[in-house]
Amino acid sequence: QVQLVELGGGLVQAGGSLRLSCAASGRTFSPYAMAWFRQAPGKERGFVASITWGDGSAGYADSVKGRFTISRDNAKNTVYLQMNSLKPEDTAVYYCASRPGRFSNYNSWGQGTQVTVSS
Repeated sequence: QVQLVELGGGLVQAGGSLRLSCAASGRTFSPYAMAWFRQAPGKERGFVASITWGDGSAGYADSVKGRFTISRDNAKNTVYLQMNSLKPEDTAVYYCASRPGRFSNYNSWGQGTQVTVSS
């Protein structure tokens, strides 16, 4: 059973930066990929960024390209999301997730961390 714990949310002014982290624990942690999703009030959860655990290939939602950077530290079983040039529309609960295989769904989720960007 994989457990994911997110840290790093908070309140920041527009234009500011935040760094989220997600630490995984479990007997054997070797996912195919990890990702960040977010859910704003009244909206569905949406994809933000993903990274493959092996070669570190990253993908981003168009809304965050050029502003957010996903990275991972395999030795620490941790994935990060560096968020720069934050906008009020980035306000949401951010969740990390992992998926065990290339063709599987994201099946382990963290509890979420709130990010609030004030204008």
